[in-house]
Amino acid sequence: MRTTLSSGTSAEVHHVPSAPFGLVVHPDIFGLRPLFDEHVRRFAEEWGMSTVAIEPFPNLAADATIEERFASMPSKRDGDVFADLQLAAELTGCTSVRMIGFCMGGMYAFKAASTGIFDRIVSVYGMISLPEAWRGPEQAEPLSLLAQGDASSVLAILGGRDVWTPHDDIERLRETDATIAYYEEGEHGFAHDPSRPAHRAADAADAFIRARNWLTR
Repeated sequence: MRTTLSSGTSAEVHHVPSAPFGLVVHPDIFGLRPLFDEHVRRFAEEWGMSTVAIEPFPNLAADATIEERFASMPSKRDGDVFADLQLAAELTGCTSVRMIGFCMGGMYAFKAASTGIFDRIVSVYGMISLPEAWRGPEQAEPLSLLAQGDASSVLAILGGRDVWTPHDDIERLRETDATIAYYEEGEHGFAHDPSRPAHRAADAADAFIRARNWLTR
């Protein structure tokens, strides 16, 4: 079900009666769309978690191009994202809330460790370093914010062929207390969108099992 947070940001919600945990989903750069509506439904029904996904670009049209989305990244503010994540967590109605983010959303999952909102976090091929073209005055480095929170609460799902998470960055992440699930042949986006050429069905299934086990502890 679509709803609107008090901030004006769109969200997709699927409540589970008496759910032990809430789950907040931060989509990839393409935002809320049928793919994530289906993920929200599946996480809620199969994982037993009241689930809310937020729209990452509330100030852009739903049909904004990828170029427009990339161009808007330097003007994004971490504080605005965290505020929407907090509202989404409250919307789950659960006292214990977890988070999963994909691609750009995975980058914000690393950053969200600094907020204390979430008990456990999964970052699915999230950027470990802020891409140069995305830098802006209110965009902090993911590893810097991860260090301000509980890195041991984070599971990072990463691919060995992902150009957005270079090996040097992965090695830097290994120096934290985060747990890494590493898929040697995985390219960016190998798990969450079966329509993408990079999709790897067996790795995707394994990655989602790991994510579920991490988030439902």
